[in-house]
Amino acid sequence: MADEKMYLSSSPHFHSPVSTQMIMWMVSFALLPVCIAGCIIFGWRALAVLAVSVASCVLFEYLFNLIVYRKSEPEKVLSIKDGSAVLSGLLLACTLSPLVPFWQVVLGACFAMVVVKGFFGGLGQNVWNPALAGRAFLFICFPSTMGAQWLDPATDAVSGATILSQSSQFTSYWDLFLGRQGGCIGETAAIVILISGLFLIWMRIIDWRIPLSFIATVALLTLISGGDVLMSVLSGGLMLGAFFMATDYVTSPITSWGRVVFGIGCGLITFLIRKFGGYPEGVMFSILFMNCIHPFLNNLRSRMYGYGKAKKEAK
Repeated sequence: MADEKMYLSSSPHFHSPVSTQMIMWMVSFALLPVCIAGCIIFGWRALAVLAVSVASCVLFEYLFNLIVYRKSEPEKVLSIKDGSAVLSGLLLACTLSPLVPFWQVVLGACFAMVVVKGFFGGLGQNVWNPALAGRAFLFICFPSTMGAQWLDPATDAVSGATILSQSSQFTSYWDLFLGRQGGCIGETAAIVILISGLFLIWMRIIDWRIPLSFIATVALLTLISGGDVLMSVLSGGLMLGAFFMATDYVTSPITSWGRVVFGIGCGLITFLIRKFGGYPEGVMFSILFMNCIHPFLNNLRSRMYGYGKAKKEAK
């Protein structure tokens, strides 16, 4: 009898050609048109913020890995090659005003990569989206620069309000669609964000349930409350947050129904903050809050593995 051997190995047992590194670089590639649109709309200042943010995120992650893993796990020092630090840098910059001081960008990148990501164990272990957490840190520490100074692309003048905070500035839906409005670097050109987001869905990099339920919830609640639906969807950070922030693999549910509830929760909190809160935008806070409870949403499954309806025995 032939000597048969049994091989035992840990999961995963099914391998996919799509790696984490490929996903990170693919999302960064899809985000590039949004960044380019921001540079075209706001000029060299936006490009500088993007460069400082990406360089800072990569540098801080490398230095943190070098200090923590240099002796115990030296291979992790160069884990920056997975592209997650570059993506976090792009996302952080997209959520900032082009007028933000560069030293604040560096500080936000440090908080995002060291405190939010590094201290929790690195990629795959963080509780919150690092880019959004970095922006929240800056917003709490420096509200005067993070929420009070915006660049009007039509006049190149500094404005004290965005479309959401002062509806009288609204000109036309076409301006909102093309990005001719004040705001953060990556949130103004709705058409570019939509195309990039649909590209990620088409490539099956992100799931359509979170962005659809997120945007639809905000639109429906705005309609019920008598507000301007198109303005609420096309302005602010809703589109960017729905496609690029809320769909983060680590901080969002993995189940279908969990993703639907996650998107609805983000939309509900965003609407409540916009409608009744003292801050005109609620996308950042809504996603960070839902990040905290997303592990519980993984229990919302369409079916349990190993269970099913009992089959009737044939007579």
